[in-house]
Amino acid sequence: MTEQRDIVIAGGGMVGISLALHLGQWLPDSARILLVEGFPFPQASGAKPPEYHPSFDARSTALSYSSRLIYEQLGLWQQLETWLCPIETIHVSSRGRFGSALLEAADYQWPALGYVVENAWLGSALAQALLAQGRVEVMSPARVESAEPHGDGVRLSLGGDAPLTTIDAALLVVADGADSGLRGQLGVIASEKPYGQQALIANIATAQPHQGCAFERFTDEGPLALLPLGPAPGAEHRSALVWTLPPARAQELLHCDETTFLQELQSRFGYRLGRLRQVSERHGYPLALVESAEQVRQGIVVMGNAAHALHPVAGQGFNLALRDVAALARRVADAVDAGTSPGELATLQAYERAQRADQERTIGFSDKVPALFMQTDPILGLGRDMALAGLDFLPGLKAEFVRYAAGVADLELSDHG
Repeated sequence: MTEQRDIVIAGGGMVGISLALHLGQWLPDSARILLVEGFPFPQASGAKPPEYHPSFDARSTALSYSSRLIYEQLGLWQQLETWLCPIETIHVSSRGRFGSALLEAADYQWPALGYVVENAWLGSALAQALLAQGRVEVMSPARVESAEPHGDGVRLSLGGDAPLTTIDAALLVVADGADSGLRGQLGVIASEKPYGQQALIANIATAQPHQGCAFERFTDEGPLALLPLGPAPGAEHRSALVWTLPPARAQELLHCDETTFLQELQSRFGYRLGRLRQVSERHGYPLALVESAEQVRQGIVVMGNAAHALHPVAGQGFNLALRDVAALARRVADAVDAGTSPGELATLQAYERAQRADQERTIGFSDKVPALFMQTDPILGLGRDMALAGLDFLPGLKAEFVRYAAGVADLELSDHG
């Protein structure tokens, strides 16, 4: 027997849950929305907020100012900010060269330029918000085994721990990650541009407090970022490290002893936070720009890392996906209000056109900046230094740079004080 749903979201990560929350808020009660997630979904915590205890080893995400605005519209920001750390300033520098810039939230009357939040807390808080909302059906653990066009929508076969289920949906949202098996099964081609680099991820305990400052430092081995985090047991002053390295060097630093690692990082980063005292469990993964050749078809949307997985240097991957989420939900809600199917191709194409400029700008920025700072040509090096130094002397240029970094390039700065 075939069941009917209006919208099926394949993937219950932070992007999939955020989309489900938007659709649950904006679509009428008659719209049937299903979220399918392969891992066990958290249980409802009732009226009380979910418990969370910060961990020194926790991995984190940087939320841009645009992401705050989106979660505020959903009424979630107050809960999320319980365990996040504001980025009040960003210090950009190039190791061994004179160029640097300091970006400050106070210059734009913003409370912060961005926020760093532990993934475990963000995921838990979003999941509990979805369960409390009560509008979206969650099937977990389950997965979409197959998908094929059917009429004006898509016919899905769902499997996992539950018996095999066939569902006809007006709209399928593919949000199952950069290595999306569902994207490939649908015949949607994805290009991959390997960077020949690996990202080394860890948390660092420092002697001095970060005071809300994020550091973006370009070194001879690759860019590294230290993002401010709140305290955790055993680490009062804590920052999240994202260090881009050649693969062999990354493997060396992943497996060396803690003392050697901290010495190597200290030599590249310097003493802006005093002595580096402790490193958490280290993780590494290869870097590539992954882009889906198609993001929309009749009855299908590809989103999140399945649509575009970016270099982490600017921390914009999730923030771009969240802006896509908000834009798609608005389009679909307007279509449903007008009596149109949520999977209507014209609606989905309008969403894609509206997001194209933001996507191209963000992807281009994330793609080109690391390459620029890896160049060893002395003339290019001088130009980089002058550009960085120039940000502090040219307020208009600096403001534009901050608008792009904060994800509000299409908005007026004065609207977000």
